Amino acid sequence: MTHEGRRTGRDETEEERADRMWGELIQEVRVAQTGVQILFGFLLTVVFQPKYATLARTDQLIYIVTVVLGACATGALIGPVSLHRLVSGRRVKPQAVRIASRLTFVGLVLLLATMTSSLLLILRVATHDGYVPYLVTAVVAWYLVCWYGLPLWARRRHTGDRP
Repeated sequence: MTHEGRRTGRDETEEERADRMWGELIQEVRVAQTGVQILFGFLLTVVFQPKYATLARTDQLIYIVTVVLGACATGALIGPVSLHRLVSGRRVKPQAVRIASRLTFVGLVLLLATMTSSLLLILRVATHDGYVPYLVTAVVAWYLVCWYGLPLWARRRHTGDRP
């Protein structure tokens, strides 16, 4: 069966494909949701610790940015669940899958930003050394390789860059 002129690799209707893709997407979102919710929960407690008041203004600003990023990532990664609830039974699953997929991608980018700023804050407070930006850059590079580089390489190598 073709979809917009491309071979899907399966003999399934658009609705069957949407059902399969929805199930796969929800499994992926569960992994990311758990991580972002745990991270966000820990971030919310920091401001109530006595040491928070002693942080440099820059570190407090990094913390505020981190919490806002974490809140945005949480919203984006929980968004597909709400989307599904609100459109369930309305015969728009293929469109809902596309929207939820984009929302999940945005959530992953926001999660990357949240983890980056969290790491920056923790290492700044823990070490105060000049090598912190290099460590953070190395970890972000690792995330980019794992989350985007390898998947894009595999997609190009094994599918000829087909979606």
